[in-house]
Amino acid sequence: MFTRIRAAAHRLASALDRRILPATSAARPALNRVATGAYTAYYLARRVRMFRAVHRTDPSLFRPVGPVKVLRRPLPAPVADALMYATIASDVAFTLGLRHRVTGPLHAALLTWSLSYRNSWSMIFHSDNNLVLHTAALGLAPSADAVSIDSLVARRATGGPKTAAPSSWRYAAPVRGMQAVTAVNYFLAGYAKVAGPLGWRWADGEVLRRQIAADGLRKELLGSRAAGLGIRLYPRTALFTVSAAGSLVLELAAPLALLDRRLARLWAVSAFSMHWGIFVIMGIRFRHNLSGVLYVPYFPVERLLPARLR
Repeated sequence: MFTRIRAAAHRLASALDRRILPATSAARPALNRVATGAYTAYYLARRVRMFRAVHRTDPSLFRPVGPVKVLRRPLPAPVADALMYATIASDVAFTLGLRHRVTGPLHAALLTWSLSYRNSWSMIFHSDNNLVLHTAALGLAPSADAVSIDSLVARRATGGPKTAAPSSWRYAAPVRGMQAVTAVNYFLAGYAKVAGPLGWRWADGEVLRRQIAADGLRKELLGSRAAGLGIRLYPRTALFTVSAAGSLVLELAAPLALLDRRLARLWAVSAFSMHWGIFVIMGIRFRHNLSGVLYVPYFPVERLLPARLR
């Protein structure tokens, strides 16, 4: 009897393992590494001047967050600049898959520090969380066993065929980790809404409608341009109710996307569309989301490669 129970438990555990961490091609985390690294390079390169200005901000405004809390006072500006440039350099190695066992964790640590240091001088940009944690999931996992300089060097050194490593659960781990991080961040955003003073009344759309009006007024008063579509749609209360309720459902349901591949892809497309809707109506840019790179882990991108390299 005990033997049968143990065998049944073993079969159940094996089935769950295959569902949670199914055998995955090495190309899938590799392509996620390339996409995330390329986006990070674009994101940082466009902000070098801004980072340098932040590093020279009045020290009295320094409010350390995350790992930067180990500091009591700001770093000298040249040191902060050097760490920022080191982050960009490590991102190049990370994206190319060069010495990944070293540069992967190093880049994850440097990116975490650089973005945390930047957030220690101004408002905290929670939109950075997914990028930092996705990079950590890829940097600390074997995401350079394909589509990388490391894999190319290894093949040439062994004289082996130009094929990727065999599929393994190890290659599913970073992808599932990225999905889990995204799900938690979206869920927390939804939970923060219903846990606030309005509770579930947030879904009626009035708060969203007022937020658009206040944002438009602030921009006009400060000399910039308000999002025209949002202002024109202001009288349509039903539209804002649908938008608010829909976004709340998407955020709170994000963890359910971990249970089924088709549901995950539907959720990813819906979330991507939601952020483009926010941009069109409110003019607010969640750049990582708008780029689509955030949702790459939800799709079998390895199919973009020739069959012999998957």
